[in-house]
Amino acid sequence: MEIEIRSGEGLRALSRGKVGGYAARFNSASADLGGFTEIIRPGAFAASLRAGVNIRALYHHDDLSLLGTTQAGTLRLREDDSGLAFELDLPDTSYGNDVGVLVERGDIAGCSFGFRVATGGDRWEQRSTGLVRELLAVELREVTLTHDPAYRDTSVAVRSMPRGVGGAGSDVLAVTRLWLETIR
Repeated sequence: MEIEIRSGEGLRALSRGKVGGYAARFNSASADLGGFTEIIRPGAFAASLRAGVNIRALYHHDDLSLLGTTQAGTLRLREDDSGLAFELDLPDTSYGNDVGVLVERGDIAGCSFGFRVATGGDRWEQRSTGLVRELLAVELREVTLTHDPAYRDTSVAVRSMPRGVGGAGSDVLAVTRLWLETIR
């Protein structure tokens, strides 16, 4: 099962070598993710945070650009009324220092998170505005700092839409074409 990625704005420098913000916001509809929109509900990250699993902070979802971990205490995560808040102590490495400077300048202003949805962790509903997926409980894997906070890779989201959810009017060929374009 591949992880899904979602992005948003809200990153800021807290002090030299420390950044923070929201990796996810609750009760806000996403942009179109390839035939559906998504809403993260309060409590969606609670089980992951309680489980004590090691969650990583990365730059641009790159495993080689590790910025911190919950296990080491360099990444601190919490749910509040607004969403998934975080504070991150940047490493004193070349890319850690570069990321800090880019955040201070405003060049990197977005956050993202990677997750998996366990069975029963989401709810799909056809509404007058279109198909909506509500995230109720996710397995958080990572938070990411990024200069491109838009929902960039709809193919990850499309792959997580269950068969038949799109209904008779969904264009499977168009969705498949979008996915193929992203893996070129």
